[in-house]
Amino acid sequence: MTDVTPLPFDLPAIQRKKLTVDFEGGNQSSDAGLLLLREAERRLGVCRRLADAMPDRRDQSRIRHEMVELVTARAFAISCGYKDGNDLDRLRHDPLLKLAVGRAPESGAPLASQSTISRLENAPRKTDAARLAGALVDQCCAHVTPGAEEILDIDDTFCAAHGGQQLAFWNAHHNERGFAPMHVYHVASGTPVVAILRPARTPRGTEVRTVIKHLTKRIRSHWPTTHLIWRGDSHYGRDEALAWAESNGAGYIFGFAGNSVLDSLVAETAQTLRFRHALSTEDKMRCYASFEYQAKSWSKPRRIVARLEVSLQPDDRDSRGGMRQELDIRYVVTSMEGSAQHLYKEVYCKRGQMENLIKLHKAQLASDRTSCHGATANQVRLVLHTAAFWLMHAVRSAIPETSPLAKAEFQTIRDRLIKIGARVVEHIARIRIHLPTSCPERVLFKQIALGLMPSGP
Repeated sequence: MTDVTPLPFDLPAIQRKKLTVDFEGGNQSSDAGLLLLREAERRLGVCRRLADAMPDRRDQSRIRHEMVELVTARAFAISCGYKDGNDLDRLRHDPLLKLAVGRAPESGAPLASQSTISRLENAPRKTDAARLAGALVDQCCAHVTPGAEEILDIDDTFCAAHGGQQLAFWNAHHNERGFAPMHVYHVASGTPVVAILRPARTPRGTEVRTVIKHLTKRIRSHWPTTHLIWRGDSHYGRDEALAWAESNGAGYIFGFAGNSVLDSLVAETAQTLRFRHALSTEDKMRCYASFEYQAKSWSKPRRIVARLEVSLQPDDRDSRGGMRQELDIRYVVTSMEGSAQHLYKEVYCKRGQMENLIKLHKAQLASDRTSCHGATANQVRLVLHTAAFWLMHAVRSAIPETSPLAKAEFQTIRDRLIKIGARVVEHIARIRIHLPTSCPERVLFKQIALGLMPSGP
């Protein structure tokens, strides 16, 4: 015998029946949902696209693991909740992960180990990482059907550093060093366009302009007739980015920091709103205004949309627990046409959905595990986690709209559809996957698996 099999052991009896446990259940996996991820990859081809974009400088005569196998195994593992490359040391013998990557579950050779995965993340150069980011943009454009007008959300999120890593920057708000990766999402589909590693500081106007310029040009090469609109909060509404968008036919709607000049322009509207609120019985009242404004650093005036809100708030200075009237004003700079209320309420405020997408990317797919020393390696990790986002998004999109899981978060989908035990039996001419008879989502599992399969014979 080459493997040491633990002996059976007994546990306390159940209803006078002996309870014996052994390790002879056959070749099993705890991630039957890898079958769904495999079909999602077959439909999307995101892992293959990334593998094709990553140069393979290894000695081809000594290769045991193809580039597409490495990328696919890593993205599948991330989707299943295995955050680090170290997990591949345990998973390389998992029968369903082997099957999902394209190897026979029992007779096939083991998958790549942690050291090989580590070399995968650290081998690319800066130009290779840029090529991978471009491949993500191409992935979005190839699998999203564009309309006449499409909105792209841009934002960043803080990720703590785990040591002396390149590009790590001190962030006073979070009181630690880290990164602030820039995320871009296609609004209508909720799919990621790209994720870019950067220091944990507010982006400069030239940086925002560079990102918007390169992404706009790349997307237009796929969608030449689509009008692109960029949407983000106030630290993306930089003059350099706005000027480039105006000169190149792109639209924008960004938050804009208030100042005394803007406040004076809406002072009369604010006073009227205060008066109306004082005469009413409502706790809160809103109104909207729109006007032209030119900052000192701007070369031309631009449209500003203001949202004014008056509400009753507890008065801390009143010991009797009285209320006082509070005024809150928010500003937006935009090139779009339409009423002020529509632009702010129906267009700009829906930017909040991006926070949920970033949470899926960062918290539920662990894209904040940027723990490599080199910045390029951490950028490659962001790309691999984005590939996992595409796979999980495809699985969720295949769920019927009538199912409660149709809008579930990735963690819920992982718990309900991915983390299912399965027994794998490999015969000469067939591989059988035995799922639990008591599987609570067996009907839905079958629907998704068949729904992700390509149509036709």
